[in-house]
Amino acid sequence: MTIPESGYPRAAAVTPRLHVVEQSDSTNAQLRRDVEADPQGHPHLSVLLTRDQRAGRGRLDRSWTTPPGTALAVSVLLQVAAVPVAARGWIPLIAGVAMSEAVAAQLPKSDVGLKWPNDVLVDGRKISGILAEVLPGEAGDVVLGAGVNTTMAEVDLPVSTATSFAAIGTDVDEDRLLADFLTGLRDGIAELAVEGAAPRLRERVSAACRTLGERVTVSLPGGELLAGTARRLDEDGRLVVDTGANEVAVGAGDVVHVRRVD
Repeated sequence: MTIPESGYPRAAAVTPRLHVVEQSDSTNAQLRRDVEADPQGHPHLSVLLTRDQRAGRGRLDRSWTTPPGTALAVSVLLQVAAVPVAARGWIPLIAGVAMSEAVAAQLPKSDVGLKWPNDVLVDGRKISGILAEVLPGEAGDVVLGAGVNTTMAEVDLPVSTATSFAAIGTDVDEDRLLADFLTGLRDGIAELAVEGAAPRLRERVSAACRTLGERVTVSLPGGELLAGTARRLDEDGRLVVDTGANEVAVGAGDVVHVRRVD
């Protein structure tokens, strides 16, 4: 792995505040506390970063832990007052596209895309996950957390459906990865604030989404299973599943798990 001795200069050129810590229980939780303690000192796109996260959380409150030094955990403050409330459901998907493009830039021979809503897949295996949390207050600011498996050996991967740059055989440049991700995230949020941008962003996200066109099963709250074909994303970013009898739009808040059916 390439980690510049001077830190992360390319990423530092994108963000107004880059705070690198030796370890953190949860970068999302720590960034939330930091913002609450010093809101003026944390402008839009402020970043907290570690390579040793001890008690991270994924979507649906799942735990996310990795051996120290084998993954990158990054949280970003997004000030989204300029983004229409109705369009904010696209933020996690935009983040997923930004990360998939950052990963793809270093894996040009691999198929990199999204498993809806925002897991990043490399040749069908998960290399990164994203969690967006809305902060209290009228502004609706968001802490966006992302974890990326970097130097994790194949034997240390938590499940057979996961992967890492090391498992693929690539020496990742973390500074470039982070800078590319932040640039894509910054530009995507800015575009989302532009009136009429949602249809263009939906096309972009849809093009990256490997779930579309696949047979899927979705576990809904209460244990009900929804089976069918993932057809498209609706105007709010929900996954539209064709069950054969009807079409059902599944929102991120309702989905327990989406998986491909062999």
